[in-house]
Amino acid sequence: MASLYVGDLHPEVTEAMLYEKFSPAGPILSIRLCRDKITHRSLGYAYVNYQQPVDAKRALETLNFDVIKGRPVRIMWSQRDPSLRRSGVGNVFIKNLGKAIDNKALYDIFSAFGDILSCKVACDESGPKGYGFVHFQKQESAELAIDMMNGQFLNYRKIFVGRFKSHKEREAERGAWARQPASVNFNDFEEDPDEAAFR
Repeated sequence: MASLYVGDLHPEVTEAMLYEKFSPAGPILSIRLCRDKITHRSLGYAYVNYQQPVDAKRALETLNFDVIKGRPVRIMWSQRDPSLRRSGVGNVFIKNLGKAIDNKALYDIFSAFGDILSCKVACDESGPKGYGFVHFQKQESAELAIDMMNGQFLNYRKIFVGRFKSHKEREAERGAWARQPASVNFNDFEEDPDEAAFR
């Protein structure tokens, strides 16, 4: 386990820039900047592979959210097993975040509950969208974060922290709500004897 994912890269970042940034942590085996197959433009992420896991760990701990070409980069262990990411185990969803909460701030707040595999605030062209995700190494850390942080105030905003639900799970829940009866049949309720006497 000596491979790191490096995300949120500026489009002009090159392999040479990454080598310069990451080589002080230890000997590098390879760097792969992922590019579009047709245009060859950067896709905004890369993989940095070290010879030794201890060097990769050092890079993760010292370089996460460092700035390259004006952008803070997001570093995490390369997760080769996509089923682990999609399983939802250890994944937490956070919403109602203020604009001041970026990836680093979210990481700093939630790292108190355990080791984080990845951490991301959703953004668009205008900036943060007010929600994010934290993927903990252990489910217990996720549960502790939910218990301790749900309903807390962060920069004067009450945040929601809950278990991450896949698109499929959210759709199933929406479908269940849609199947609920929309009207109430008052014949289903017993008559209150005081109410009968009133009439």
